[in-house]
Amino acid sequence: MAWQKVNTFNSTHQYPVHAEVDVLVCGGGSAGIAAAEAAARKGNKVLLVEKYGFLGGAAVAGLSGTICGLFLASDSERKPEQVVFGFADTFYQALKANNGCTEPQIYGKTWTVTHDPHAWRETGENLVLAAGAKVLYHTDIIGVIKDEDQFKGVIVNTKAGIGAIHARVLVDATGDADLIYRSGLDYTMGDKGRIQNPTMIFRANGVNVEKFLAFWGNDTISQQNAIDLLHKASGDGLDLPRKKIWIFDTPRPDQLLVNATRIMGTDGRDLNVTDPVDHSEAEVCGRHQVREYARFLKEYIPGCENSYVNDTGVEVGVRQTRSIVGCERLTNADVLGRRKRADGIARSPWPIELHYGEKPKVEWLLDDYYEVPYGALIPAVGENIIVAGRCLAAEHEAMASARVTAQCFQYGEAAGLAADQAIKSNTALRHIDGAEVRELMNKDGAQL
Repeated sequence: MAWQKVNTFNSTHQYPVHAEVDVLVCGGGSAGIAAAEAAARKGNKVLLVEKYGFLGGAAVAGLSGTICGLFLASDSERKPEQVVFGFADTFYQALKANNGCTEPQIYGKTWTVTHDPHAWRETGENLVLAAGAKVLYHTDIIGVIKDEDQFKGVIVNTKAGIGAIHARVLVDATGDADLIYRSGLDYTMGDKGRIQNPTMIFRANGVNVEKFLAFWGNDTISQQNAIDLLHKASGDGLDLPRKKIWIFDTPRPDQLLVNATRIMGTDGRDLNVTDPVDHSEAEVCGRHQVREYARFLKEYIPGCENSYVNDTGVEVGVRQTRSIVGCERLTNADVLGRRKRADGIARSPWPIELHYGEKPKVEWLLDDYYEVPYGALIPAVGENIIVAGRCLAAEHEAMASARVTAQCFQYGEAAGLAADQAIKSNTALRHIDGAEVRELMNKDGAQL
């Protein structure tokens, strides 16, 4: 089926104008929350638009459930060492104060924390509103307003009808580079169109967590005892395509967060969730696999005898779609070489975690990290727009590291501060020095 790709309007459009703001943030996930908070805290008039009725993006709607990317990986140290701060730490500490996350849990050679999605929604919303930003929920972006290369705003669809929002700076925090896509600008899609598999994460309630952990062990990644049972259950007829699965304790009693599914089309093809046909099939296949893995837990895993599915994500968990063509690009070599940069606006110790094929490929970055350049957030073409989140300019395997939550917080914070600088100095975003944005982040406690 063919779809209309580009939907652009110029500034003489005939739609009613709902709002005129300094900074318009499109998408309320980790990056969008951070961008809105940072720009509003600097005194700008900020509006965040979100398609759901809550903030959180993939962390909540996709139930990704963990804050990955805060801690170093190591073969020698067996305690968590946090190396990402700034807004990421502000959010983390606020979430902890709201009893919304666990203590760090072992994840292979690193650590992560599991959060409660309801506490996440509240924490994000409170931080954004406290900074002075406004939020418009249940709002779909259906077009962009652009005069040649100058972005001017968006066209939105709501229950009240269609209207326009004008802005001096736009932040594309949609995760899928929707503003870039609708404007007709260039983008890439994984490795020649091959992208990472989506997943359907679920929470299992009714678990004797103490008994479960006695069997599973301290590592949230399945060890050989569990892998053997996954193979046995597959031989017994269960549909369990992944044998390397991840199960986490949560902030709620008698509950586990389960990341186990590997979603493919019923015909075995890879699914691209920017295609609504594939996206719909992913939802159906994902729920089927959730039922199979939930049955596996109940019938094979100690402590899960009385377990049941509490909920799944509002949508499948999306790991990768479009990446912008940026002024700079995060490369695979940058990640593997642990490259540090004067214009680095984000630090990442997270491994290359590539979900494609029968099992994830993991390349650990031991006792070190790399930095993401500011230019990876700036489209090569287009003014008054910056991206934040997993749609930054990055190679395929680099994206498999750079896409996680703590780093998305950093991209959003950088985007919000850069938007503020662009407005106050009347300077194009592409002409702002990344080293200057880095210094602004450090003044806010980023410790870059």
